[in-house]
Amino acid sequence: MVKIETIRRNLALKEYEVKETPDGKQATFSIKFIKKNGELVFVPRAVAAGLNFDMKSNRMRGIIPVDQQNKATGHVTPVHIDGIVEWNGKKVKL
Repeated sequence: MVKIETIRRNLALKEYEVKETPDGKQATFSIKFIKKNGELVFVPRAVAAGLNFDMKSNRMRGIIPVDQQNKATGHVTPVHIDGIVEWNGKKVKL
């Protein structure tokens, strides 16, 4: 049986807060989350982005899908932290 790796949500959010790699490039991640309408969304490569409101008190984070060159391929998408189910291939748990 294959054991699925897990990550605690608070550690995933700490990784989200890391905006740059040590060599100065934008930090990327993959994320799978559930939208308010129940739709499951998988973004294989994204970077952190700001939202136009207080993200922490609203329990939201912003992401932008990017390509291999870190060029945006979509728009800023708000993600509710309670809806995050996978982070960098690891199942998110409380």
